[in-house]
Amino acid sequence: MNMEEQNKQLEPTKSELEILQVLWEKGPSTVRTVNDELLKQKDVNYTTTLKLMQIMADKNILKRDESQMKHIYSVVEEEQDTKAHLLNKFVDAMYKGSASKLVMQLLGNKKTSQQDLQDIKDLLNKLEE
Repeated sequence: MNMEEQNKQLEPTKSELEILQVLWEKGPSTVRTVNDELLKQKDVNYTTTLKLMQIMADKNILKRDESQMKHIYSVVEEEQDTKAHLLNKFVDAMYKGSASKLVMQLLGNKKTSQQDLQDIKDLLNKLEE
């Protein structure tokens, strides 16, 4: 598999990201469990969730354990790896690779809490050490 194919696999759709969020939070789960969680957020059909999760398994985003009667799906790549890849693509595309421009926009457009600011300062101090 070439690098372009590998990168394409790491680009889940919005619906696939919603499924990943459930699996990251709940851990390995059945389609029913994932669908029940998604229903708390929006109206979604079980067969749609099933089909999406089967596609995600085909794309190697999920792996399927078929050793039990109810198939259990789990995430192939670690949450932080997926998020880092997607964030890097976003920063490259929207901010020409400049993390500082992204941070400036975030802090400028959103009401940032004192706790958020302190967390950012702590992180910056840690990075400088």
